[in-house]
Amino acid sequence: MKTIQFREAICQAMSEEMRRDETIYLMGEEVAEYNGAYKASKGMLDEFGDKRVIDTPISELGFAGIGVGSTMTGNRPIIEFMTFNFALVGIDQIINNAAKIRQMSGGQFPCPIVFRGPTGSAGQLAATHSQAFESWYANCPGLKVIVPSNPYDAKGLLKSAIRDDDPVIFMESEQMYGDKGEVPEGEYTLPIGVADIKREGSDVTIVSFGKIIKAAFTAADALGKEGIECEIIDLRTIRPMDYESIFSSVKKTNRLVILEESWPFGNISTEITYQVQNQIFDFLDAPIEKINTADTPAPYSPVLLAEWLPNSEDVIKAVKKVMYMS
Repeated sequence: MKTIQFREAICQAMSEEMRRDETIYLMGEEVAEYNGAYKASKGMLDEFGDKRVIDTPISELGFAGIGVGSTMTGNRPIIEFMTFNFALVGIDQIINNAAKIRQMSGGQFPCPIVFRGPTGSAGQLAATHSQAFESWYANCPGLKVIVPSNPYDAKGLLKSAIRDDDPVIFMESEQMYGDKGEVPEGEYTLPIGVADIKREGSDVTIVSFGKIIKAAFTAADALGKEGIECEIIDLRTIRPMDYESIFSSVKKTNRLVILEESWPFGNISTEITYQVQNQIFDFLDAPIEKINTADTPAPYSPVLLAEWLPNSEDVIKAVKKVMYMS
């Protein structure tokens, strides 16, 4: 094992796959000459050249469309958005073309493309640059949605995403690119659609994903000192979702808290809540608690932003509520 940064894990995954398959290329804003807006493609232009690591104008609709079209001629593009907030400009290509080509062509055209970049808040970036889009894309049949929380998962899942014959939305975080973690030095992949139990416990299940899961770990450490053992499930993949891992855990703990960095209406935690109460209602000893951002656009003020985002104290309160300790 070697300890590397999240951005290095992303770079390694793309580079290893591009060495393996010449049909893979990377396209996006600043991915080449600048080594990536967050240095996630550092050194790739030097190794692969400007035909396979391609800088684009600020035209997300255009280069997303080029990427989708190129899958129909045998390529496997990786399209980087500087942020998924900018992907809104190109969402027509993602939703109406990438996600639907296989069905509309009667199976003649798969669409092996990865759209990747950061999602969610990243400090003082204000309302239009602090949005979480996981539930938006997961709502669309034909797309797979992945949100890793650490370098190990990021590398293994990105390699699997690049090899997948369907379009994959791969969501990162500007605030995780510098995170460090152990990653195998040899070849490995991780299966899409399989959650991971990051911490075992017997009293309450906490389900989360992406960078906000850090608040769950902090809360679990504090609660452990009070004798409350939390089981933490990292979804890793949003669609397809590993419901069985959630069900198995809740059958053991009988309580569920869901932590998600998104607005409270119609999100991933809402979907999980429905599935759990519909499938294993009799195992619940308390109503499900879900923790989300405030139901407003993200504020710019750091004081207000801290109030807007979920945190470990919110998790502690929710856990104690489902355990009837508050």
